[in-house]
Amino acid sequence: MYWQSTYHFRSIWKNGLWLMSGLLIGWICSSCISGDGSSSDSTSSAEVRPMSAADSLVLLFQENPDYYSTGFDFPVGKPDAKGYYNAQGFGKNNHLGDDWNGTGGGNTDLGDPIYSISEGYVTESVNFYGGWGNVTRVAHAIKGQWSIENGQLVKDTTRQAEPYILESLYAHSQRVLVKQGDFVERGQQIATIGNAEGVYLAHLHLEIRERARMELGDGYGSNRNGYLDPSWFIKKYRKLKK
Repeated sequence: MYWQSTYHFRSIWKNGLWLMSGLLIGWICSSCISGDGSSSDSTSSAEVRPMSAADSLVLLFQENPDYYSTGFDFPVGKPDAKGYYNAQGFGKNNHLGDDWNGTGGGNTDLGDPIYSISEGYVTESVNFYGGWGNVTRVAHAIKGQWSIENGQLVKDTTRQAEPYILESLYAHSQRVLVKQGDFVERGQQIATIGNAEGVYLAHLHLEIRERARMELGDGYGSNRNGYLDPSWFIKKYRKLKK
């Protein structure tokens, strides 16, 4: 009886120590965690969040300022589209870009050079097949604090990031000469005119977008948010300060 009582007492005492130890450890751990469940360490989750795609492009150009845009040229018959015509301009039939065809008609321009409209960085070079075919996208950096309003650049001192990044898109190419991650010069050949493997007669579909890495889209649409009139924009900004 005495032995059983002593054993029972010691068991309670040991369990009590374990319980107190657990409570103490729990209290210490809880003091390291803030009320919203985040660490109270000086390096908060907000400070180490992943960099956005837009911010990464801004940083990339800041580290490579030689590739800031000096202005814009036409993507065929450089620099002024000599020997080509805009067969379907921006807004016609809800078109979100320009369709550049050779003046000879048909497939006479198949394999002709496509040039980057400005200095930039290749953000995508992919064959999407179907109606898009080979697509190349190039991000362009415009030095200064800018925004786009009504399709044109306006000064915006509220912007923290500079330069301003927009993007050109070249579709239906027969052959692509650059890859994602390449820097390109203004007027550098990046592809050749194609027909999306026979889907169309040969032509270049060109878009200019207000920001880089938008969804691919359909090339047509009544909602023009994020899309610029390529020919108007190129003519307006032939020369920029670097």
